[in-house]
Amino acid sequence: MQGFDFPQEFRIRDVATNGTVIHVRHGGTGPAVVLLHGYGETGDMWAPMAVDLARDHTVVVRDLRGMGLSSKPQGGFDKKTQAADIAGMLNELKIDRADLVTHDIGNMVGYAFAAQYPERVTRFVLIDAPLPGVGPWEEILKNPLLWHFHFGGPDMERLVAGRERIYLDRFWNEFSATPARFSEAAREHYAKLYALPGAMHSGFMQFAAFDQDAIDNREFMVRGKLAMPVLAVGGEKSFGKTMADIMRYAASDVREGVIPDSGHWIMEENPTATIAMVRTFLDAKA
Repeated sequence: MQGFDFPQEFRIRDVATNGTVIHVRHGGTGPAVVLLHGYGETGDMWAPMAVDLARDHTVVVRDLRGMGLSSKPQGGFDKKTQAADIAGMLNELKIDRADLVTHDIGNMVGYAFAAQYPERVTRFVLIDAPLPGVGPWEEILKNPLLWHFHFGGPDMERLVAGRERIYLDRFWNEFSATPARFSEAAREHYAKLYALPGAMHSGFMQFAAFDQDAIDNREFMVRGKLAMPVLAVGGEKSFGKTMADIMRYAASDVREGVIPDSGHWIMEENPTATIAMVRTFLDAKA
C-alpha cells in the first residue's frame, strides 16, 4: 500500500502568493524538481517519488490552489493564473529553474507555467491527462467517462456535501485498471481532505475553467512549441501512447512513456515503474 510519509527532513510551509496561500513540502539537495498533483488526490500522492528523488534533488511538493491544505479562494482556477502561483512559490523558495513532474490537472497547470516561463523549466514530465484545447481535445470531450468535466455549480455542490467519498470513489474505480490498488486507507485520506470547507467547490472550479484554459492554451501554441525535453506518460489502460500524440502538438522534443499494468492512478497502481521512468528521464543528459 502506498504511504504518505515524506522524508523526515522535509520542511512544511504555507506560501502566500498571487492572492492565495499554497501548502508546500520541500527538502533534499541538488537540482530542483516540482511535483504537481491532480483531481481526486493532493500533493500527498507524490510521497514515494519524493523519497526517491530527494536523494539527489531538491524536491518541491505543493497542493494546488483550493485543494489539499492550500487555501480555498473563490476564483483564480484557470491554469494561467495557477501558473503564477508556481512562479511566486519558486520565488519565495529562491529557486530559479526546476524540472516539472505533473499528473492530471497538474499537467494543465504545469503546461501553462512552462509556456509562460520556459526559461524556468529544464525538463517536463506530464502524466495521463490531456490539455484543454490541445490536439484532439474536442474528441476527448465526447468520452462519456469524462461527464464530470461539465458537472458543477452550487446545486451539484449541495448534492455531494457529506458524500465526498461516494463521489470520489466513482473516479478511483472507473479510472483504475485495478481499483483495489487504490487502497481503502488512501480513499479515506483523500475523502477527508476533499470534505474540508471549500474543497469540493475548488475542485469543481478547476473543471469549470477548462473553456478558458483551452483559449489560453491555443494562444500559447501560437507563440510556439515548448522547447525543453518533454516526457509524455500514459497508463497502459488509460491514455497510453495518446499522451505523446497530444504533446507533439504543443512541444518539439517529446519522448513517449507507458506505465504497464496501470490505469490513470499511476502512483497507486504501479509506483515502482512510474518512479523509475521519471528518474531515468530526469537523470538523462540529453
